Amino acid sequence: MSARFVWKGAAIAATLAVFVGCGGSAPEPETDVVEVDMPEEVPVEVTPPARDDTVKYVDPNVEYRETLQAIHFEFNKYRITSEAKPKLEAIGALLKDHPDWKVLVEGHCDERGTNEYNLALGEQRAQSTKRYLVSLGVRESRFQTVSYGEERPIDPRSNEQAWAKNRRAEFRVEAPGS
Repeated sequence: MSARFVWKGAAIAATLAVFVGCGGSAPEPETDVVEVDMPEEVPVEVTPPARDDTVKYVDPNVEYRETLQAIHFEFNKYRITSEAKPKLEAIGALLKDHPDWKVLVEGHCDERGTNEYNLALGEQRAQSTKRYLVSLGVRESRFQTVSYGEERPIDPRSNEQAWAKNRRAEFRVEAPGS
């Protein structure tokens, strides 16, 4: 055997010994639990701001419910009907008189059609309603839209009268201070 071969063998053995280790187990992690004293909770009193008695606070959804009536749509349509236009014009005038109000337009459908289809149709109804009000001069930034599809029927029956009531757009108004 040559000395060079023995020398390489010793080097390989030493390298393996380093990578394999001595066969001992890994050290166990410390398990001491350190307890920390937490400060006691200090009650915080919050005082609501005083209401100005000179200002009339109203819930527009109650005070103006005659004006903020739902509009209705034809079957499978989201076009604004001629019957809905006068209602929307009254709503537009009310919103222009109260420029600080924010409006949520809710789109609804009857029970016919899939959930996905009705959610999409409800969104189109809410959007077309919003577009019509914007065309009347109400700022678009004041609106949000949501579709409830068929999930919130006014009339749960399954007939043409009930379906006609459920194909609608409704309005929820948020007024500062109300």
